[in-house]
Formats: sequence, structure tokens, C-alpha cells
Amino acid sequence: MPLSINSIAPDFKAHTTEGMIQFHDWLGDSWCVLFSHPKDFTPVCTTEIGSVAKVKDEFDRRGVKLIGLSVDPVAEHMRWAGDILAATGQSPNFPMIGDPDLRIAKLFGMLPEDATGDSASRTAMDNATARTLFIIGPDKKIKLTVSYPMTTGRNFDEVLRVIDSLQLTARHQLATPANWISGEDVVIVPSVSDETARQRFPGGWESPVPYLRLVGMPS
Repeated sequence: MPLSINSIAPDFKAHTTEGMIQFHDWLGDSWCVLFSHPKDFTPVCTTEIGSVAKVKDEFDRRGVKLIGLSVDPVAEHMRWAGDILAATGQSPNFPMIGDPDLRIAKLFGMLPEDATGDSASRTAMDNATARTLFIIGPDKKIKLTVSYPMTTGRNFDEVLRVIDSLQLTARHQLATPANWISGEDVVIVPSVSDETARQRFPGGWESPVPYLRLVGMPS
């Protein structure tokens, strides 16, 4: 079955650019962003790794660990790091998983189980579906999954926005509306009765329609 929201993220042992990890142990009780790449030395992925490395402190501030995966060996990742620095001005500052036998890409449903060969025998186009980003919670469950085509770079400001929403709504019985950014009004979820909502939000809320209750974001 394909992984979906609320699936437990698979555990695995793998070599990374920062040593061997057991994924669930490495996660601990942190949030995590795992994002994958179909091949080293590819243009869009080069810009992505440099871009997310530049804002790693924003992920750190939110208690979120970053980890990349590319369908190539760790030794190739280490060589690629020089190109990433030259192209973006930023070296990778988070671990990159080596997956030359496609094992982890298959485990996360990014490549079909019957995919053949290894990283040396496959092109980036052969691995084009290994372009998925997962946000994983402290409970090891997948909170978001989104796949990108090879021609479209990922927007990490949007990833941070989603993390802000996920962390807020994990603490409170709230949701966030379309285009929400941190600090704006939030939505009281339908499972919270009006009576309970009055106790939690004594200042009241706005209801443009009966089932939409907008309230100021709690601090």
C-alpha cells in the first residue's frame, strides 16, 4: 500500500554523509523533513539543497530535522557537495542518505518494487518519481507528502508555512485557512462545540457562515 498521511514512516538503516543511522532512532522525538532526489549532479536538485541549507536555522528553530535522500552512493553525495557550494554559495549542512540499491526509495513508495538495476545503471529520468517530500511528526507518522516533477523546484518557504500550521494544530484543536501564515486568524475545528469554544476563546470569534469560526491565533 502506498504511504499516506498518518502512515508510520518506514524505519531503515542506511549510510549517510554524516555516518550510519537507524532512521527512527535518529528521528527521536523531533519533527523531520525528508526529501528525495532522483540523481546527484542534477540541476534543479542542486539548487534545492543549497536553498534549504541556507534556511536550516529556521527548521532548527522549529525543532525540525532535515535529511535528504538521493539515488546514488554517499561518496557521490560528497563530491556533489562541491558543486552545490559553487552553484548556491551554501554547502549541505544536513545528512544525505545514500540509496544506490534503490531500497529506501522503494520502501517509501517512490519507486515501484519491480524497479531494476542500481544507481549506476539508471538515469535521473529512470528515477523521476523519487522527488517526494515528507513531513514526519514526533510520533513517526507522516503528516504531509508531496511529489514534484523534475522540472519544478520545491518551495521551502511553503514547507516552513506547513510546519507552522502542523505544529500549531498539534497543540490546539484548530485548523488553518487557505493561504494562512503564522500570526493570522485560525479556524476552530467542527469537533469543538460552541460551548467549549466560548470557554477557550472568551473574546468570541467571527462566523461568516455557521460552520466557519475564525479566531485569533493563540500565542
